[in-house]
Amino acid sequence: MTDIPLLPVLLHPAPILRAKARPVAEGDADRVRELAPRMLATMYKAPGIGLAAPQVGEGLRLIVLDVEHEESPKPMVLVNPEIVAVSDEHAIREEGCLSLPGQYADVERPARVKVRWRELDGTRREMEADGLLATCLQHEIDHLDGVMFTDHLSPLKRNMLLKKFLKEQKLKSREAM
Repeated sequence: MTDIPLLPVLLHPAPILRAKARPVAEGDADRVRELAPRMLATMYKAPGIGLAAPQVGEGLRLIVLDVEHEESPKPMVLVNPEIVAVSDEHAIREEGCLSLPGQYADVERPARVKVRWRELDGTRREMEADGLLATCLQHEIDHLDGVMFTDHLSPLKRNMLLKKFLKEQKLKSREAM
């Protein structure tokens, strides 16, 4: 994956991160086939375990993820993913985001989810997930609806985290001058 051109990851507060992505249509097939490997390469390089198309400036319902890339890579590309069922039981996990680098917080979400999507070749898939995979799926699918993990925090925690991030970004841009 080293020769695949990487994509720039957009940072908060890029407006596309708050927009609802449109479903991938048949006419998008070539674009999505070109985008998916670049998104995976970008995600691995970051490093991250998931990346949604809006994070790289594409308003399409497309996500890539690999929660096991450390041990044995199992990249997944999900076209038009949707959560079709969630468990009543919840779990709390620390989350971060490539669009908010260096920022982490505990987020409560359903512990298990059932997700439906299409593969790049159009094959319809469905799976149930728990643990880190369930969290990652929910986090990335949220991005397709303009929702960031900080939206699941209390207003106080969210404001503190976002202020800290913006302050760090200002400092970085000053140092770059």
